Amino acid sequence: MDPELTMMETEEAMSKAVEYAIHEFAAVRTGKASPALVEGLDVHVTSYGSNMKLKQLAMITTPDSRLIRIEPFDSSTLRDIDRAIRESRLGLNGSIEGKVIRLPIPALSQERREQMVKLVRQMGEEAKVRVRSARRDAIETLKKGQKESFITEDDLHRLEKEVQTLTDKSVADIDQHIASKEKEVLTV
Repeated sequence: MDPELTMMETEEAMSKAVEYAIHEFAAVRTGKASPALVEGLDVHVTSYGSNMKLKQLAMITTPDSRLIRIEPFDSSTLRDIDRAIRESRLGLNGSIEGKVIRLPIPALSQERREQMVKLVRQMGEEAKVRVRSARRDAIETLKKGQKESFITEDDLHRLEKEVQTLTDKSVADIDQHIASKEKEVLTV
């Protein structure tokens, strides 16, 4: 049981939780077109018989702030991509024009913006739960190491404080990203 390895694993787990939250926030609609809104969508491709991410199936561009243009690499996947967009929680409907899907991004109503803020807060809370879970796992590992006489009681207390410091920093990072995304969503 190496306490330094435990600390490194804990720090990595917490930073992954923060990165995951940032990635999830990118998929929240703000009323402005962004490829991140749709690139993570799972698309069941009938002809391939499997699920793939949209970014693996198509080139996604934003010609202006209110439009996402999706051009599949294989035109046989066009209908599957369109179906995935319609069935997603984004609430968007695209139109197929030749071999391209044009996805207009309508302006959000105030009510819809408030729903998006609730969604962002929920995603942030899920990320915080991941951080706290990493803290709990680290402290359990450290206590086990102390019981097995790998670390002293003084080292245990010092390492527990370090874990708590990492936790506080990660939670503060998540809170900062939540506030930033809320501001972005609420800006008309």
